[in-house]
Amino acid sequence: MHTRNYILVGPMGAGKSTIGRLLAKELGLPFKDSDKEIEERTGASIPLIFDVEGETGFRDREQAVITELSQAQGLVLATGGGAILRPENRAAMRQGAVVIYLHASVEHQLARTARDRNRPLLQTQNPAQVLTDLLAIRDPLYREVATLIIETDTRPPRMVVQEIMRFLHIYSDD
Repeated sequence: MHTRNYILVGPMGAGKSTIGRLLAKELGLPFKDSDKEIEERTGASIPLIFDVEGETGFRDREQAVITELSQAQGLVLATGGGAILRPENRAAMRQGAVVIYLHASVEHQLARTARDRNRPLLQTQNPAQVLTDLLAIRDPLYREVATLIIETDTRPPRMVVQEIMRFLHIYSDD
């Protein structure tokens, strides 16, 4: 029934993996997380890949995974926060997919990522400043690819999924 892909973009801590899993279940589709795919394929954690190959090496691997998964049909894909930085990824995401931008404030991102050691870009003295700077660069790119923009700050994941489902019913009627 579903041949379209549903791709979740947004900053770290916006809830892409959690909401993606729930949305996939609701749609009866397989769920993929680009970061998890990279870890499974390399046998290494994201922080280790960053340490060994740098951000560029990680982004190369991410681009390969996103290009491949974007060509599949009928899946829900949660992407890493920086996946939209490369024009190739943005182009791949837009091909026949509904792209959902899960927007989260820096305060909520901090609250959700505070104890997570698996986020190399936040291993710094001032994670709030890092998140603010990242959002300034990435927000226009998320908006550029988005079919739908949803605020996630104060809302439980199930509520967000219900809103996405309402949108998809309207969207598919067009």
